[in-house]
Amino acid sequence: MNESERAHIIVEGNVQGVFFRANTRNAAKLLGLKGWVRNLPDGRVEIMAEGTPGKMADFVRWCRKGPPLSRVEGIEVDWEEPTGEFTCFEIRQ
Repeated sequence: MNESERAHIIVEGNVQGVFFRANTRNAAKLLGLKGWVRNLPDGRVEIMAEGTPGKMADFVRWCRKGPPLSRVEGIEVDWEEPTGEFTCFEIRQ
């Protein structure tokens, strides 16, 4: 049986205007995750992702660091029940 996890992630810091969303999408795709990423009006980035436990752990570790041009100052991770509603990982507006 293929288990799945779902994480709702909020990332704070210098995370907008530094290709955070594009790099997040690329990292998620490399890990085989599904979901989305978007900028929030207050300067944070919001992520919803689903995937296998090991891959999700790798992704959360990646989110704590972020891409080279970003400066992650904080991250909130809320684990939720997976829904299987996503077919890919996309950038939302």
